[in-house]
Amino acid sequence: MAGAEGVEVTGPLHDRYDEVLTPGALSFLASLQREFGARRKELLAQRGVRESRLTAGGTLDFLSETADVRNDTAWRVAEPAPGLEDRRVEITGPTDRKMTINALNSGAKVWLADFEDANTPLWENMVEGQLSLRDALDRTIDFTSPEGKGYALKPDDELATIVVRPRGWHLDEKHVLVDGERMSGSLFDFGLYLFHCARRQLDKGKGPYYYLPKIESHLEARLWNDVFNLAQDALEIPRGTIRATVLIETIPAAFEMDEILYELRDHSAGLNAGRWDYLFSVIKKFRSRGADFLLPERNAITMTAPFMRAYTELLVRTCHKRGAHAIGGMAAFIPSRRDEEVNRVAFEKVRGDKARESGDGFDGSWVAHPDLVPICREIFDGVLGDRPNQRDRLREEVKVSAADLLAVDQTPGEITETGLRNNVDVGLQYIASWLGGNGAVGIHNLMEDAATAEISRSQIWQWIHNDVTLADGTRVTEKLVEQIIDEELGKIRESLGDRFDEQRFAQAVSLFKEVALADDYAEFLTVPAYERMP
Repeated sequence: MAGAEGVEVTGPLHDRYDEVLTPGALSFLASLQREFGARRKELLAQRGVRESRLTAGGTLDFLSETADVRNDTAWRVAEPAPGLEDRRVEITGPTDRKMTINALNSGAKVWLADFEDANTPLWENMVEGQLSLRDALDRTIDFTSPEGKGYALKPDDELATIVVRPRGWHLDEKHVLVDGERMSGSLFDFGLYLFHCARRQLDKGKGPYYYLPKIESHLEARLWNDVFNLAQDALEIPRGTIRATVLIETIPAAFEMDEILYELRDHSAGLNAGRWDYLFSVIKKFRSRGADFLLPERNAITMTAPFMRAYTELLVRTCHKRGAHAIGGMAAFIPSRRDEEVNRVAFEKVRGDKARESGDGFDGSWVAHPDLVPICREIFDGVLGDRPNQRDRLREEVKVSAADLLAVDQTPGEITETGLRNNVDVGLQYIASWLGGNGAVGIHNLMEDAATAEISRSQIWQWIHNDVTLADGTRVTEKLVEQIIDEELGKIRESLGDRFDEQRFAQAVSLFKEVALADDYAEFLTVPAYERMP
């Protein structure tokens, strides 16, 4: 395969990879990395400085230096781009060929084509996912299951709008070196899709659209905006063609929603309430701060908790004040093919969740499974009717303070042995699957991704280091967790039978202990996990 100057591709080159990793595409990626790589590193270092301040007893607040942006009532983001006016149902999932077809055919308005938390950054996943997107736009994609079932696309006017989620700023792409250094995973995912698919999307009357994950400040959003401008100029695409929805899934970003929209305003498509990563961020940022920032076990935390209500209501208020879409959180339930009672209970919970979001003013919401699309759509249809969104609902009565966003200690619920065991069980099963190349994993009728695994291991770390006792009075210690790891691993082995992979689960146990039990807290479990895969 012909390369580009200063670019080395170290990953294996399988069939058709040369269609994606072209000299032109690699040169384009190199230009992005050379222009923005150093600035990316500086912003990641700033995250560390802020985190050190929080660990030392500091707090978060709305920024005094950007008060003029928040107080200026005149500015608005760009009007919705074609295909993004109506977003009442969005489905998420990785970009393998089967999921690509199913998601586009699902009846959802938008498909979040995920190179991040519902995906494993296995080299093959990253390149073949780009091929899936290109083939889908060319209508040459198909898939036949091992059982012989064929999958094909519906007519174009029935397909969901593609919105690509690249990896966060903190992740590298180790298989592509630019001038001898790993390039940014964010720029790799973003750049390949833009280079190959922007014109294809424009020819279909839409455009290159993105979801931006893990942002922690408006300066990181500014970096993305500068990336967009350089990339559009380089490809001779009008500025403003790219549109991006930012996931507000870190607690620092919750204090900078106005500023994030402002930085991206000509490219903005709104904000999303990334609830699971948001919980992970709360735990991570305040993990050493004692009782004031201890949450109950994961399954006890609901969106009605005061600090979560403050976060979601502020998001809707901020978005609509600026003319932007507000997109709700994930319904992660996977319907059972065997237990209708499980489905009945779960569907009622999904309905309640989507009724709350639509009633609060959200313009749409996420689901993880095609069977949930009709439920979500029915709820939002009931509120929106023929309107594409409810951006005109300004929620001016909403007033949220910094204290409201930080009221973690007002969350009802307890920490039980069952909750501890669930964290271990989910963490081990998810990591084992992730290391095997699958980042969207069905566990106990829920679609788990990296965010829920991060919550699981982070809660255990926090409970150990803050001397937490369970509801029955048992103290959470490293020794107790190691005992439960052994016991839960035995249950998993028994449940999987011949499908249990000894080597893979040995790797999962090792990594889980590293990120849940070590004295030094790992910022993201996916970083050391990435080094364990080819």
